[in-house]
Amino acid sequence: MNIRNTLCAFLMLGLSAIAWGQDDGLKIYISADMEGVVGSVTDAQLGPGGFEYQRFREFMTAEVNAAIDAARAAGATEFVISDSHGNGQNLLIDKLPDDVTVIRSWPRELSMMAGIDDSFDGVIFIGYHASTANTRGVRAHTMSSANITSLRLNGIEMTEGSMAAAAAGHFGVPVIMISGDDVAVAENQVLIGNIEGAVVKWAKGFHSAETLTPEAAYEVIRTRTASAISRIDSFAPYVLATPIELELTLKNYTPVELLGYLPNVERVNSHTIRFVGKDIIEVSNFLTFVTSFRVDMQP
Repeated sequence: MNIRNTLCAFLMLGLSAIAWGQDDGLKIYISADMEGVVGSVTDAQLGPGGFEYQRFREFMTAEVNAAIDAARAAGATEFVISDSHGNGQNLLIDKLPDDVTVIRSWPRELSMMAGIDDSFDGVIFIGYHASTANTRGVRAHTMSSANITSLRLNGIEMTEGSMAAAAAGHFGVPVIMISGDDVAVAENQVLIGNIEGAVVKWAKGFHSAETLTPEAAYEVIRTRTASAISRIDSFAPYVLATPIELELTLKNYTPVELLGYLPNVERVNSHTIRFVGKDIIEVSNFLTFVTSFRVDMQP
């Protein structure tokens, strides 16, 4: 190889290294709920009819931004944000960075984790809460506080966090951080693994908490996010063995009776059904149908 060809080869290697560096940033998925946001304790903060709802949309959005800022400073370059509370239209999208994308409203495949795939490096949960089986935790519920009293996968009582983690784990993506009240953080750490936890309030009851102020909460989220990114290679995906057995207990008789007519659903007792899915995607989509379908739905 002559000198000219050698120089050209080194130049191409250098350009390749630069291009590799440009593509080497982390891609992070953020799923944001609202019950676990700093200060939120009742319906007054959690839905359009609440007198504090607009203010708490701002707090929710700011918590997401705190996580984005910290993750970006630690090396993340790409973000997808899932609005995972209520009507799925809570985040103030004009207050988010211009280079993120946002998933909004329902129904959507994989529910709170719509859009997750194997291109992501990690998942962050913002504003999450404890499960319906938990005797503590602010606004503790799983998917529907009005209708669901138990949700088990493979015999394990699930939180919304562990279900979302299982969806990410299906694609080999780990959860790295969760924010919420102390009960929610602890419960999800037991189920999912040694993920970072940002406690922004301490549960005193279903509708009460001792809470940080918003700015203090944002700082905790930034700190725990930075710590999570710094050790992102230490986290393992949360993976459920397949096929996955779902046992779902509902408050009312009639939907259980009707679901029992389906050939792939077993009615275990007056309030409980069993469904077996080949993977978490099939189970998640079944749950979306169960919790969303109405015969008078329009359009």
